[in-house]
This record gives sequence, structure tokens and C-alpha cells, in this order.
Amino acid sequence: MRCSEIIERLEQLSPPSLAEDWDNVGLLAGRREKEVSSVYVSLDASEELIDEAIRLEADMIVTHHPMIFKAIKRATDEDFIGARIVKLLRYDISYYAMHTNFDVMGMADAAADNLQLTERKVLDVTFEDELSTEGIGRTGRLPVPMKLKDCATLVKSAFDVPDVRVYGDLERTVELVALCPGSGGSMISHALSQKAEVLITGDISYHTGIDAVAQGLCIIDAGHYGIEKLFIPYMRDFLHRELPSLTVHTARVKEPYVTI
Repeated sequence: MRCSEIIERLEQLSPPSLAEDWDNVGLLAGRREKEVSSVYVSLDASEELIDEAIRLEADMIVTHHPMIFKAIKRATDEDFIGARIVKLLRYDISYYAMHTNFDVMGMADAAADNLQLTERKVLDVTFEDELSTEGIGRTGRLPVPMKLKDCATLVKSAFDVPDVRVYGDLERTVELVALCPGSGGSMISHALSQKAEVLITGDISYHTGIDAVAQGLCIIDAGHYGIEKLFIPYMRDFLHRELPSLTVHTARVKEPYVTI
């Protein structure tokens, strides 16, 4: 099938109109009318992962994080982003990214499903009309009230992460959760406004964490990759279900750093 047909299905799932203004989503390299039989799904388009897609003879790469964020004036092999673009074009691979539009329509509810959250609300509303309210993150209630240390253990299990960082009293009972996959430090004010007791997210800095606790909000930092890697199995299952004729390859789940 043509790349454009796959894009149509992806944009039915997560419309580009829901992406933040600063974001860069959609077809970022390659041919819209290319014939595609094999798709490679990963969180990022690193050189290593592009090489893996080439080895697997993928016709198209779909990622969550856009490889190209800022405007570029040239695409040559003289810098690391340009070199990746050149490689994609050389091997005739179409490259598509779905970032904050997927955060809004896909990631937030998938992460909330992992934690079995009920009574869900949008954490940060970015779109609203007479039919729906959409946005980044979710708030909701855990299946049962639990101590913060047990909630941390639940997060480790639900997102299959080796460790989490916890800010707050481990013996405090929590039930109302704010959840923001990725980098969620900017969501603290939204979590507080919705009376959340704990924010589950990633990329929390030292001062951000202790300041949140001072305002009554516990933090569980499961890492940026830790939660967002759910994009990979989510998109694999979506493509298998919606476009069963496609061969779908997925990047191996691998934390981008090691703890020594």
C-alpha cells in the first residue's frame, strides 16, 4: 500500500491538528506515494535505529519523537541530523513522526490503562469543543488507596522499568493520581489544581521535585523513556489491527542509559 494510506490511518488515530504549535509532526522525510510493505516502529530515529530499519529492509519508519525539531537550512552529511536525513533518502525510507498529537490521542489513555485509573480527566486541556475535551496527561483514581511506596512498586511493574525516583513520604496514602508520560515538570501546577496527591511522570529535576513536595504533591519519576516506550507495542498492535497486510518491525526496548 502507499505511504499516504498508512498516514491516513495514523492521522485518524492522532490528528496532527492536536499537536502543540512548537512541535513537528507528520511526514518529515521521504515520499508520500512510496509503496510500503514493511514498517519499523521506534520511539526515536537515532542512527542506530535507522540502521536497524535499513537492515530489515523497512520501507517506512514511524516514531514518537521527531528527529527534526528545529528548522534546518541544509541536509548534508556534515552534521548528525543531516546525515540521518541523507541516509533515509538514500535508502528511500519514508519517515513519519507522531509526537504531542499522540500524547493527546493515544499515549495518555494507554498509560492510564496500565495503571487501571478510573474517573479520568484530562490533566492539561489543549483542545476543547462542543463534542470533546482533549489534552496532555490524565488524572484518575488508583484501583485502591495505597501507600506511596506501594504506588511506586505498581508503577515499576505497570511500565516495566528497573527503578523509579520518589519524592515524598513513602508512608503517605495516595489515591488521586496525575499522570504525564514523558517530561512532566510543567504539569505540576495542573496536578495541584486538580488536587492530585502524586504525579507520575519523567525528567523531574531536583528542585522541581522538592518544591512539588513542599506544595503537597508527591512525585514518582519513572523516566522519560520508561513510560513513553509504550508507544512501540501500542503502534505495533494498532498497525497489525488496522493494516494487517503490513509487516511490522519494532525497536528493541532498551533504556538509553545505564545506572552503575
